[in-house]
Amino acid sequence: MGIYSIPKEMQAVLWSVDVSHLEIEKDKRYIIHQMLSYGRMEDFKWVFRVYPKEEIIKVFTTFPYKDYTQSRFYFVKNFLLSLKNKSLNEKYYVKNIPRDIR
Repeated sequence: MGIYSIPKEMQAVLWSVDVSHLEIEKDKRYIIHQMLSYGRMEDFKWVFRVYPKEEIIKVFTTFPYKDYTQSRFYFVKNFLLSLKNKSLNEKYYVKNIPRDIR
């Protein structure tokens, strides 16, 4: 990973923390999921420039983030990350599905 800082215009997608306080490596789970959940095409391109695709896939599959709409979850999973054949439980990603509390 090269040296990157988070552009100020990303603040709209990373709204819960001032982008000047975010660190690319330390905060990568939050950054990656927020960008995939709420970002636009330019935001996706930025994430893929900053993080290797394998790292994005690892974060997406290993650390589920229950803040995706169903359509965004499947778009990210099947098209952006090419995980069409990987089984992921949408209960852990889609925000309008009740949590599995078992």
